[in-house]
Amino acid sequence: MAGPYARAVTQPPDFPQTAEATAPPLALHRDANFRRFWFGEAISQFGIEVGVLALPVIAVTLLDATESQVGYLNAAAFAAFLFVGLPAGAWVDRWNKRSTMIRANALRFAATLAVPALWFAGVLAMWQLYVLAALIGIGRVFFDVCYQSYIPFLVRPSQVSDANSKLESTAQIARMGGPALGGLLLKFISAPVLMIIDAVGYLASILALRGVNDDEQPHDRAQQTRLVADIREGLAFVAQHRIIRAITMCTGISNFFGTMLMTLVSIYVLRLLDFSPAVLGFIVGAGAVGGLLGAVSARHIGEYVGEGRTIPLAALLIAPAMALVPTASYLPERWMQIGLLVVSEALFGFGVIVYNVIQVSMRQRACPKRLLGRMNASIRFFVWGVMPLGALAGGWLGEAIGVVATLWIAVAGQALAALPVIASPLRSMREFPDPPAD
Repeated sequence: MAGPYARAVTQPPDFPQTAEATAPPLALHRDANFRRFWFGEAISQFGIEVGVLALPVIAVTLLDATESQVGYLNAAAFAAFLFVGLPAGAWVDRWNKRSTMIRANALRFAATLAVPALWFAGVLAMWQLYVLAALIGIGRVFFDVCYQSYIPFLVRPSQVSDANSKLESTAQIARMGGPALGGLLLKFISAPVLMIIDAVGYLASILALRGVNDDEQPHDRAQQTRLVADIREGLAFVAQHRIIRAITMCTGISNFFGTMLMTLVSIYVLRLLDFSPAVLGFIVGAGAVGGLLGAVSARHIGEYVGEGRTIPLAALLIAPAMALVPTASYLPERWMQIGLLVVSEALFGFGVIVYNVIQVSMRQRACPKRLLGRMNASIRFFVWGVMPLGALAGGWLGEAIGVVATLWIAVAGQALAALPVIASPLRSMREFPDPPAD
């Protein structure tokens, strides 16, 4: 589904059986090493979410971007998932993850600071935003792939779930408050200045990572010549597994049409409905509230309804939630429009998170451990690689036939996304199958 909610899984390392290693593990909130990582990522997430509105606001309000230009901007931001997303997983397995995350955030830090620098120099243009958005996207691909695989090297195997829970809870809180605060700040500062706060988030992550210790061992260069074969094996597993193939098709279609809608939301809210950036930030923050509720309730829903059945049911919720976005343009009162958009974002966030929590668990249980990384990288290539195409389609159609008409096309396409999982064994499955032996 639209949004980077999936978490890849790697096999935890074997910790040396010293007296220290066999001692009861220190609680994570008392572990200075984990706290340093957690605190740095919390600041980073919040800074990034505060600045999430900056680029679209700069494009729409300062550079008067057209619908197609906003489409090009979003396509540039997601292009890296299409062009380097597939080999990134295999590359990251061969590199030191902490060092790669530091370099990825250094790239994002420099590209983000370049935006206000060019604006205050009086030379910022849309083509420069395209280039900088693409560079930020490349950094995001490598950081995300490393981040998803790093926790087992940072904490003990028994603490991985607790660590992920703490980090994801912090991320959801940042997604709730960050966009709303960013929209409020735009009443007092310009969008290019807001990009500086975004850059501070990347800097905080760099500084925290430099002080973190982990148990990742140097990689054997003799095993680094099978890149193409490793990628092929991961792709083959996804293509041949009926349930995972259906989930990949559903998520890919959903992301394509979800990105079409997302591309035009800034123009729709800021220009067509004539709301302020503060209102846009408040609306976006509502999605994180729904996401947090989805994260808390997903396991209980799966237990009550059945794990397999929950996936198509959650997929079916997304299209009605998206339909509320263009419906808002027909309402007579502005408070009604805001209320409907808030409900839309909250329902969308809830459905996406429930879907992702359950389907990621299914993938983890159905895939042999030795293929987990490549399976996740293969799926990410397909389901994120379609997003730049969706952004281009949204921008072109928005300019050709109008924003509201394009939003309705995105809703109709989203309704089709649930068909692959409805037609799969998931619709009658209560519990997920165990993986085949490695």
